[in-house]
Amino acid sequence: MYELINKVKELNPLVLHYTNNVTITDCANITLAIGASPLMSFSYEEVEDMVSVASAVVINIGTMNSSYLDLFVKAGKAANKYNKPVVLDPVGVFASKARTELTNKLLNEVNFTVVRGNISEIKFIGGLDVAGKGVDSFDDGSDASEIVKAVAKKLNCTVVASGITDLVSDGEKVYKISNGTAKLKKITGTGCMSSSLIASFLPCTDKPIEAAFMGTLSMSLSGELADVTNPAVGTFKTYLFDNIDTLDVPTFEKYAKVEL
Repeated sequence: MYELINKVKELNPLVLHYTNNVTITDCANITLAIGASPLMSFSYEEVEDMVSVASAVVINIGTMNSSYLDLFVKAGKAANKYNKPVVLDPVGVFASKARTELTNKLLNEVNFTVVRGNISEIKFIGGLDVAGKGVDSFDDGSDASEIVKAVAKKLNCTVVASGITDLVSDGEKVYKISNGTAKLKKITGTGCMSSSLIASFLPCTDKPIEAAFMGTLSMSLSGELADVTNPAVGTFKTYLFDNIDTLDVPTFEKYAKVEL
């Protein structure tokens, strides 16, 4: 599976983003760093054209803008129409009624390939009460493998839940990734960037769980390696991108902490 890092650089897939304004530049740059090509759009008029030529699509609801709510649904439906893999990042799904309603609408009307969120967001989608928690993950370190597996079955797609241990499941298998560092939570948008990485891998395999695993591991492992010398957060962010850019098979083989 680690060989997919070479394939993404070889294929240079085009990843179309309908994402939030806060992290859009970082998502574009992380997509470039892993070896794919980013494309960003907020246009209703070009949905059909852009989705039809894209290799994968990301829908991220992080910045709730009333003007774009229908755009997300339209883009998701176009991805299904053109048989393009599509990732949903339901940022803060439990934070407001509007976010919950939009996420439900998307999940009801679009067939997603991967749904990626922090553990709180995935638990909420699975029907567990996490009211009062912030947009950032509230993770007590307990094993949520069965929850993530059940949500994947419920949504009939691959689900990623980031946390102290990252969990990736297709409803049957569950990968546990123990790489990472707490410093990743000090940078806005590492979750959003993870969704971009997952989408970058999706065109490289016919098994979405492999793409979800590789995208998630790439972020967690690169974060861990970036924090080896405990740099200040600004330097850490630079090191994070540097490590994403230089990932290769030997690095995964040497440092990945994975349990199936």
